[in-house]
Amino acid sequence: MSKGLPETRTDAAMSELVPEPRPKPAVPMKPVSINSNLLGYIGIDTIIEQMRKKTMKTGFDFNIMVVGQSGLGKSTLVNTLFKSQVSRKASSWNREEKIPKTVEIKAIGHVIEEGGVKMKLTVIDTPGFGDQINNENCWEPIEKYINEQYEKFLKEEVNIARKKRIPDTRVHCCLYFISPTGHSLRPLDLEFMKHLSKVVNIIPVIAKADTMTLEEKSEFKQRVRKELEVNGIEFYPQKEFDEDLEDKTENDKIRQESMPFAVVGSDKEYQVNGKRVLGRKTPWGIIEVENLNHCEFALLRDFVIRTHLQDLKEVTHNIHYETYRAKRLNDNGGLPPGEGLLGNVLPPVPATPCPTAE
Repeated sequence: MSKGLPETRTDAAMSELVPEPRPKPAVPMKPVSINSNLLGYIGIDTIIEQMRKKTMKTGFDFNIMVVGQSGLGKSTLVNTLFKSQVSRKASSWNREEKIPKTVEIKAIGHVIEEGGVKMKLTVIDTPGFGDQINNENCWEPIEKYINEQYEKFLKEEVNIARKKRIPDTRVHCCLYFISPTGHSLRPLDLEFMKHLSKVVNIIPVIAKADTMTLEEKSEFKQRVRKELEVNGIEFYPQKEFDEDLEDKTENDKIRQESMPFAVVGSDKEYQVNGKRVLGRKTPWGIIEVENLNHCEFALLRDFVIRTHLQDLKEVTHNIHYETYRAKRLNDNGGLPPGEGLLGNVLPPVPATPCPTAE
């Protein structure tokens, strides 16, 4: 185009189509490092002790769900895990109780204390799961229950007058019991974990592992891991949530070697070599629950309680709950028009009168 000539419409339109350069995101400045040689004692190292004391006073919540067919020893394993009678059957079981026709959700709460630390433990059982002739969509009541706990927490969170400490009934961990067939996972196992792994931390366990030989157990574990991978099912600890190289190294070992944990549960004690041990008595000897040569119960206990309990809670809050919360807020709460998140009818907004023309 000649210099000095007016810009035509075509040129103007073309100039409008040229996208403006996007501003580069501001990179936060690195904090200026200060000489770490302090002139004297400050007391920063007492923060951990302060946090410990506060936690000791308030205690904390942990909610664990057990899912699997009847007869796989779910209640016994949970009792063994926490070394107390915390399961539904231990609390209020009637021998005449029949298998329910539909999946039920039963939660039993306990307060257990060790070394001055109080934990409010809730065990959620799911009697009736997988026990029917037609088990189609039998995971739906469980998924509904998990989402209802997220909804409860969300309603408390968005309340104007919030409680100082919101009661946490969210499911932090789901132990899924796999039948020790030695062959492969059932379609029901795959469907359940495929649906529920998106909303809760699933830890698969092979129940009654003493019914298999060591070779059968090893092959079955490998087969289960392969089937979960082929079907795109992620169990806890999920790969994308590893925070650093140390976490990744530790969790990779668990994912590739330990999962699924092949366990045996028992709340009965026997005398072995002068020691009282938890175990199961068989015609050929005592199967010791906490002996790694006999089963992987000790690995499961250490994993759930001693190394990953806090992380289970954090992944529940920061990932699963946040995903639910974002969806609910984006859907405007999913409530009828004229209602707020809390289900209270909001007053209509008064109309602003239009100014009259002079």
